[in-house]
Amino acid sequence: MNIRIFQPGDEHAQLKLYNAGASTFPKFKPASLIEIQRRVQARDFDAGTRFYGEDGGEVVAYCTFQANGRISYPWHSPGHQADADAILAYVIGAMKQRGMPSAFASYRKDWPTINQYFEAHGFKLAREMVNYLLDIENLPTASARVGNMVTTATDDDFPAIFALDPSVFRVPNADALKQAIWKNPYFDPRSVFVLRNRSDGTPIAAGLFIINSQYADPRVLDADMPCFRLGAFGTEGMTAKRVKGMFSFVAKPERNLFSIGMDMLGHASSLLGSDDEIMCYTAQVATDATALHAFYQRLFVRQGSFPVYELTLA
Repeated sequence: MNIRIFQPGDEHAQLKLYNAGASTFPKFKPASLIEIQRRVQARDFDAGTRFYGEDGGEVVAYCTFQANGRISYPWHSPGHQADADAILAYVIGAMKQRGMPSAFASYRKDWPTINQYFEAHGFKLAREMVNYLLDIENLPTASARVGNMVTTATDDDFPAIFALDPSVFRVPNADALKQAIWKNPYFDPRSVFVLRNRSDGTPIAAGLFIINSQYADPRVLDADMPCFRLGAFGTEGMTAKRVKGMFSFVAKPERNLFSIGMDMLGHASSLLGSDDEIMCYTAQVATDATALHAFYQRLFVRQGSFPVYELTLA
């Protein structure tokens, strides 16, 4: 088998391999040629992140990866399992050459064949991404002290925000966090706010609330789809679904985290205007962010989840 990077025209073979390989899985949604073409024609498309295996001039397997480390299953023609294993190894080698520290795969949890494949190739279950909902009408009474302590964030706050709990974020430093959040084109910087220490004004928590009513309604989304959601802390650098009512916050994992979270949620509610079409809050949180996950478990209703499998490359 000859392995090469993307060439124009590979969209057709990719479509065929994916739709044939995934068609028997639960909640399968066929890919479209237009969707694939849109991705490979994007301004920032990198042909060196898509690899195709040819046998006798025919594409029999393909595997892709993203700059954030996400890797695809090596979709392949029947009888070409060995070629799929070979192209996966080739892609992992290409990621190592780029100095990427890790790779991760994320598919539906009711696609066990795919998840077991990655486990068999050294990937470990790192976390689940859990989606939650809370109806606006079920929000507990906000703290009376919120108005005095919460302000809109500034670009100078990001070192302190990152330091609150670096393990929550999927970026290596405060500058990368600032780029992912403050420079994000899909929500206004005013969506980010901080709870400040009364004595010196330093952030003791940071929150984010996306009000845009044009974004998707979380009540009708399939919450088990392996889809990261825009604005959730811990999804930086991911291709993300834009969802209205997204609430997220981060604070030091201490005993008062629940009361801090309530302050942040109370402030988010104060941002809603009478014309905003937000019927519920939604949240997405990783299970390895233990303290934050406990907050949402206590207050929100679990909607669904999907697993994330990781492989260390460095």
